[in-house]
Amino acid sequence: MLSDDEWAEAAEELMHQTGIAPRDDPDACRWIAVRHADDHVHVVAMLAREDGRRPDVTRDYLKARKACRVLEERWGLHRTAPADRTAAPRPTRPELECARRTGAREPTRCALRRRVAAVAASAGDEEAFFAGLRERGLLVRLRFSVRTPGEITGFAVADPSYTNAEKAPIYFSGGKLAADLTLPKLRHRWGASVDVASARRAARMRRSVVGFDERNQAYREAARAAATAARHMRQTSDPRVRADIATAATDVLHVAADITGSRELAEVADVYARAAREPFGRPPVATQPGNGLRAAARLVAAVNIGIGDRRDRRRDLTVELLFLVANLLDVMDQLAAHREAQGRAAQAEAARRASERLRVAERGASSSRVRPTPPNVAEVQHAGRLAAEAFPVPLADGLRHIAARPSSPVPQRSQTRRGPKP
Repeated sequence: MLSDDEWAEAAEELMHQTGIAPRDDPDACRWIAVRHADDHVHVVAMLAREDGRRPDVTRDYLKARKACRVLEERWGLHRTAPADRTAAPRPTRPELECARRTGAREPTRCALRRRVAAVAASAGDEEAFFAGLRERGLLVRLRFSVRTPGEITGFAVADPSYTNAEKAPIYFSGGKLAADLTLPKLRHRWGASVDVASARRAARMRRSVVGFDERNQAYREAARAAATAARHMRQTSDPRVRADIATAATDVLHVAADITGSRELAEVADVYARAAREPFGRPPVATQPGNGLRAAARLVAAVNIGIGDRRDRRRDLTVELLFLVANLLDVMDQLAAHREAQGRAAQAEAARRASERLRVAERGASSSRVRPTPPNVAEVQHAGRLAAEAFPVPLADGLRHIAARPSSPVPQRSQTRRGPKP
């Protein structure tokens, strides 16, 4: 607990760091601090200086965070994380109140962020991106260049059911949803991960009816890509490779949550996105492991188009999808250690929380004792126990359906004949 003098000093530091009332400025804004509780004060400031000018309050939230850091160091308080510009914009007070009045589970901004992120992860270009948004029933408004007629420079989306007092839809630009969802940064993401073969394959699957074998193969390829990315996260020390893998894993999580309808996976994807996002939403340098994850996300999304019932999407391929998620858990753990080494405490905590939420689901779903097994088999059982909690369709139902279905032959890996050893 701080004394009255210490709280007064804290309020003065806040006014100084934000530029509202700098020290030794007789013409600064007038302000007061009111303490009506033991653990906080309220500060009220006039946004007009004594000389008639307005104070510069640009990015005052970031400046206030700096003031808190100064006081923590001065008084030996618990050190909190600095502002790292990786958090997504929070819902405003009116948005929160509207969600509460209507009984919505979350504000519209959060739901839109998740839906736009899922479409961006499954699309390979902006044409498919805008078409995917409209297919989901969202309103899309494009922003055109004033210098180059016909050039699209940005976009905004709206939920038709979320309107203002005049019954007009309320639009959110990509940057208002997340720093990495602006159109220029999405274009960089799509252009950096161009793989002609995988792009053509995904486009072909989008236009045709995909059978079980093709879907099964797509899920297995995605699991292998995730395993390769996890291995690179463990073995490499290049921060650029780690940053790209972490960002690409977000796409896979968003797609997995979208095609399964799993609320648990959706929340994990939201939390993990904070850990994987670079400051200011800057896109990382594209790498081969990251591009493999992005291609896997688009392929998994493509093979599920046209399968209307989410239960049908999961029924046969629950186990394959869980192998993919289990490999992403390894990426989360490695990212948490990487962010901790970088000194990004908020992102490290976000990665740990995302990983822990999956592990909590695993422990909650494990109702029977499991015999000690080797690590590779334990990972399979880890994925199986996770299924019962993380996905609406119980794993037991999926396994019974798989057992009843005639097994398809698994293609054997070709072996090169070698001569006898000397």
